[in-house]
Amino acid sequence: MPHQQLFEPLKLGELTLKHRVVMAPLTRMRATVPGNTANGLNAEHYGQRASEGGLIIAEASQVMVGGSPSPTTPGIHDPEQVEGWKLVTEAVHAKGGHIFLQLWHSGRVSHSSLQPDGRAPRAPSAVPLEGKVGTAHGKPAPAETPRALETAEIPEIIAAYVQAARNAMEAGFDGVEIHAANGYLLEQFLQSRTNRRTDAYGGSIENRCRIVLDIVRGIVEAIGGERTGIRLSPYGVANGSGEDDPMPLYSYLVRELNALGLAYLHLIEPRASGAGQREVDHQGVPSAAKLFRPLWDAVLIAAGNFRGDTAEAMVAGGHADAIAFGRLFTSNPDLPRRLQLGTPLTPYDRSTFYTRGPEGYTDFPEMDVA
Repeated sequence: MPHQQLFEPLKLGELTLKHRVVMAPLTRMRATVPGNTANGLNAEHYGQRASEGGLIIAEASQVMVGGSPSPTTPGIHDPEQVEGWKLVTEAVHAKGGHIFLQLWHSGRVSHSSLQPDGRAPRAPSAVPLEGKVGTAHGKPAPAETPRALETAEIPEIIAAYVQAARNAMEAGFDGVEIHAANGYLLEQFLQSRTNRRTDAYGGSIENRCRIVLDIVRGIVEAIGGERTGIRLSPYGVANGSGEDDPMPLYSYLVRELNALGLAYLHLIEPRASGAGQREVDHQGVPSAAKLFRPLWDAVLIAAGNFRGDTAEAMVAGGHADAIAFGRLFTSNPDLPRRLQLGTPLTPYDRSTFYTRGPEGYTDFPEMDVA
């Protein structure tokens, strides 16, 4: 067996995974609009990638209106969206797979045309993103200066995450992953370059971590820690993120999260930062999993430009318990089986990552085993 450790069972919360090849959350912009609902095409896509006893982390889904950077990403904040996601969870469970949903708010990485009141998107502070963002019309536009959240508005954000977790359970998911990475709202609160607040949610490391920890505690109380994971990118540079010295911030945060009994911590390796927008393979950077493994007692999932051999080495070395694959899963619906057998992989097609319809989404075949 080419990758023996990758195909050992793993206890994750109340689940027992039959292997350690995880499908990473992948924004693909194929929700039904209007409504931002998951649909039959999404169910076909995820069902194709479900493997018996394996884990899928479904794509980032906005927890409230105005929390998206695109008009075509799915949500999990209203009953129609819950019904749409049921198609997906049923398809995955029918194949014997497990599936978590990633909970998301994009913060400043949005546009006024996507906001219900037409105002600027909300963020921790009025610090604009450099570059362009998506719009309701599908064409990029220069990023706007966001509106700083009032302190009184923050409980609304926390409550939206907690309700989204409850909605995900109603939709049949096995758990949720809190998206606190890649330069979106929660990471905007965490990092000093995007958080200039002077209230209880800004300034010190403890204050900047407060909203994340409040959300985690609320979700744990609502659905249980065994059904809750979180994704961080301590050394990421996506969407204008990046802490000058990540270790003090993320060491504090990981230690605090470790005490809350979560199912897993999901870390993006810095060599893959920004991979959603372009081909990257940053060299000479530290390993997030190796740095934070000593601070984390539960399951640790690592993601970022892994191949079969490097994934096996990471797990065999004890630095991570499972490996999340993203781009390779787009073009290899049977990726776990291919890795297990050591068979060739189909190259992915970046040009179809964020398009519409089945091309580059559900038309990649499984390998021929005849």
